[in-house]
Amino acid sequence: MRRIGVADTTFARVDMADAALRALSASGTGFKVVRRTVPGIKDLPVACRQLFATDGAELCLALGMPGRADYDRTCAHEASLGLIFTSVLEAKPIVECFVFESEASDDRALDALARRRAEEHARNAFALLFRPQELSRHAGEGLRQGFPDVGAARPRH
Repeated sequence: MRRIGVADTTFARVDMADAALRALSASGTGFKVVRRTVPGIKDLPVACRQLFATDGAELCLALGMPGRADYDRTCAHEASLGLIFTSVLEAKPIVECFVFESEASDDRALDALARRRAEEHARNAFALLFRPQELSRHAGEGLRQGFPDVGAARPRH
């Protein structure tokens, strides 16, 4: 049984883990989810490291929602660097799923965007572990998580 780690925060205004867990369950079987919830986005790298080292996760999904302030963007950048470092250190993938409050015009749009992006990143995480060839088939297609896909810059023949 493979283990997928899910790290999320109490700072987020949407329960992104709920959406991600539902999408993972709908994607297939053969895995167990281990979840760690931390206060803020800068706590995600340590949570992922614990999911790998203590909980035996083979891949982590890091879910976060930075606020609208410039400071929040800085915190998200620092957290992202920490997630990259953790991923390299562990030699295991971390699928980073951040939704910035400034990406949505209102709370309803924010909720929809956060849920959709979390679901799409969860499906990507599942594919990384169980169907990597599926991702290869979609290389260069301009797929986006949370927003409509933009398509390839050069159509395939």
